[in-house]
Amino acid sequence: MVVAGDDALAHRLATELRGVYGEQVTLVVPPAQRSVRPPVVGRTRATALFDRVSAAVNRASGNGDSAGTRTLEPPGSERLLEAPELTEAMLADAGVERAAALALVYDDDETNIRAALTARRLNPRIRLVLRLYNRRLGQHIEALLDQASALAAAGAAADAAAAGVDSGVEAFDASTTVLSDADTAAPALAATAVAGTSKVVQTDGLMLRAVERPPPGPGEVADPGLCTLALLSATTNDPAGADGSESSGAQGPQLLPDERAVAAATGRGTVVLENVSYSGPELSSGRSVVPFASLLSRRLRWSFAGLVGCVVGLAVASMMVTGEPPLKATYLTLLDLFAINDPAIGQPLGRQILQLFSGLVGLLLLPVLLAAVLEALGTFRSGSALRRPPRGLSGHVVLLGVGKIGTRVLARLRELHIPVVCVEADPEARGLALARRLRVPVVLGDVTQEGVLEAAKIHRAHALLALTSADTMNLEAALYARTVRPDLRVVLRLYDDDFATAVYRTLRAAYPDALTRSRSVSHLAAPAFAGAMMGRQILGTIPVERRVLLFAAVDVGGHPQLEGRTVGEAFRAGAWRVLALDTAAPGERRGGSTSSGSTSDSASGSTSDSASGSTSGSTSGSRSPGLVWDLPSTYVLRPEDRVVLAATRRGLAELLGRRPRERAGA
Repeated sequence: MVVAGDDALAHRLATELRGVYGEQVTLVVPPAQRSVRPPVVGRTRATALFDRVSAAVNRASGNGDSAGTRTLEPPGSERLLEAPELTEAMLADAGVERAAALALVYDDDETNIRAALTARRLNPRIRLVLRLYNRRLGQHIEALLDQASALAAAGAAADAAAAGVDSGVEAFDASTTVLSDADTAAPALAATAVAGTSKVVQTDGLMLRAVERPPPGPGEVADPGLCTLALLSATTNDPAGADGSESSGAQGPQLLPDERAVAAATGRGTVVLENVSYSGPELSSGRSVVPFASLLSRRLRWSFAGLVGCVVGLAVASMMVTGEPPLKATYLTLLDLFAINDPAIGQPLGRQILQLFSGLVGLLLLPVLLAAVLEALGTFRSGSALRRPPRGLSGHVVLLGVGKIGTRVLARLRELHIPVVCVEADPEARGLALARRLRVPVVLGDVTQEGVLEAAKIHRAHALLALTSADTMNLEAALYARTVRPDLRVVLRLYDDDFATAVYRTLRAAYPDALTRSRSVSHLAAPAFAGAMMGRQILGTIPVERRVLLFAAVDVGGHPQLEGRTVGEAFRAGAWRVLALDTAAPGERRGGSTSSGSTSDSASGSTSDSASGSTSGSTSGSRSPGLVWDLPSTYVLRPEDRVVLAATRRGLAELLGRRPRERAGA
């Protein structure tokens, strides 16, 4: 495996492949990365040593799975290369011509595309995983690189056939997968800041909805939904407790527990699969349309209302004085109003007086019309400018930073119809165009300066999302917001796991009544990138505290842990669980490419529907066309079946490892 990148995602992805999947990894980074401390990912040294000793004991005693289950192997090796640019020579030095997969996760789209084109030419058989922010361009690049690989394979087969020899080329997976770390992490970040949201995995119109449920009260039985996906940390309500991770031990979250563990876990919250259905396309942000109510001020609207009342009154008086029918009386009144009627000479006195009053009302109408035109022009002109937070705004989310991640989070929050106020120091930030189009209020200024958060109405906000690329700036904003609102919900984007844990524990201890969460974008995105490099169709991921649960589409054939076993026998607690059976024809099966799958979060109604909306429809849609979600535990999995399963990172690595590695010296 070859990983090339220039930020935290490259380090975390390389560690994921090496520590979880046991792959040999070559990491290519710029020389500047030498001073950056790689993130702490995967198992600690003691845990890794314990796994090695356990694996050796199991091999010596012969206590393996009789059905052919492979034991997790020791982590693979890593080779580090430094290069200022990813040239063809550097790709050759990294071993792209012999590699099984290449991940290009540079922050610049152009760099990734150029390197992908070169790598596809050097090795048409290599599996490519690209990190691209531009979605539409990513679709075109994915089709182009896949077509190049198919033509190369067809050409090799044709040459072998012309020579009358067997090509000896086995079928290989040279697919191209385009992913975005922003799209993967944004839903989890958005959901953490909003009460009453549920975790949703969407791909090809398929929607899996999972919700966090609080611990049941005394004498109550927790509703497992379609199935229980995870048990939350036992220290969730402990101010000094850590946000559960893989190193939290028995007190941490438990992924894919069995029925006995669920029954014994009293006082723990759960994450359950609640609903499965097909959904339409995601809500589009639409074009910026100036609402009619904002064209005219309230004072001007009242002025128009008064003029209309005067016209109606004059028309009624004219009808009573002249005896004309209502339509003609109104017409004559309007002619007098606009001074285009003949003078009422020789007509009754009442008619002459009404004509004078109509002319006076017409004089009052001219300045009102001029003011309306000027206000409308000013409204359309300011429609392309950034809005300021309106007076009386409350219950909103303050979004700090509208870069790549912040832009995606902003779009997700607006899809959920959640009010947002953005704070950005760079007037040229990419997310400001989206904020302007969606008419989202923006405060331009450095959050470290006094008065910036106050301008964003932080004292009346519901939550703060600090998503800048600077850990210290996010921390400073969170600490200052805590002094203004001690009970404010805060979500921090922090790079370093140790630093994030320390910040989380301190804030929880100092403000026990407030919700604090720390999230790492690379931590949320790395499992999806690693799964794509392994050639797995990862439908999506959901975060469970500081752990990640994966959803994947898997062919049963070739996996002894699944083939020939019942659904109940194939379930392995803490590793994987079969959720559904895909009964569609092979060419019509859903969840095809990894690029189409993304994790999103939606609210169960408005923001006020916090708890009541999360329990509705617990079993609706349990059957969808082509997918059977309520499989009996006695159903025997056949080699031609394809299933959707939930798995942990290590469980998926064990189940779908590419090949067993030989021990050194064997």
